[in-house]
Amino acid sequence: MAGLVNFEDENEVKEFLDNLGVEYSFQCHKEKDPEGCQRLADYLEGVRKNYESAAQVLTHNCETNGHAQSCYKLGTYHVTGKGGVTQCLKAAYSCFMRSCNAGGRKSVDACHSVGTLARDGRAMEGGPDIAVALRHYTKACDGGFAPSCFNLSALFIEGNAKGLGPTPDMPKALKYANRACELGHAWGCANASRMYRLGEGTEKDEKRADELKNRAGQLHGHGMEKERQLKFGE
Repeated sequence: MAGLVNFEDENEVKEFLDNLGVEYSFQCHKEKDPEGCQRLADYLEGVRKNYESAAQVLTHNCETNGHAQSCYKLGTYHVTGKGGVTQCLKAAYSCFMRSCNAGGRKSVDACHSVGTLARDGRAMEGGPDIAVALRHYTKACDGGFAPSCFNLSALFIEGNAKGLGPTPDMPKALKYANRACELGHAWGCANASRMYRLGEGTEKDEKRADELKNRAGQLHGHGMEKERQLKFGE
């Protein structure tokens, strides 16, 4: 059919990909479209494997346009030094913070990353800042990011054992473990199950504990199956 690409024809595929690159470059550089710049960066990274050029586009789109997804991706580049950018957790933290505040795609991932870097202190001048971690984990959890909900649960279980964390609060810990479980986090389900069984932060409830234990097993099994499928397809 006219207009469709025969992906078994190497020349057609090459022409198609070349045209995509031209289109995305036009959108970014001529039309000044931030979404076009993000598409161009994804194209340069995923299709051309040109990480240096991708980093340049991401830097422009983050610093000039404040594009949340580009700022998040640029932050991940700074974590590893990918694309020739400086490997620097402080720079990564700045990018993640900008993405988190901007909202939009990948912003909740960025908020989680801010929380993680604040919690371990590697990007902070004065060491770990649990208040910042709590604030950004909460924002990411409210946005439906399961690992942040799980980390909030852990923080409220641990409390200020090292003089850094919040006051231990088992009802809050259970609340966030349940939320992580609802969002598909196996360890969230496992922690919530244990808390119901022991009566931590709630009345003992063996039935609820068993339900959550089974849910944790299902999620863990599903995750292992997905991993096997990915490995098979590599």
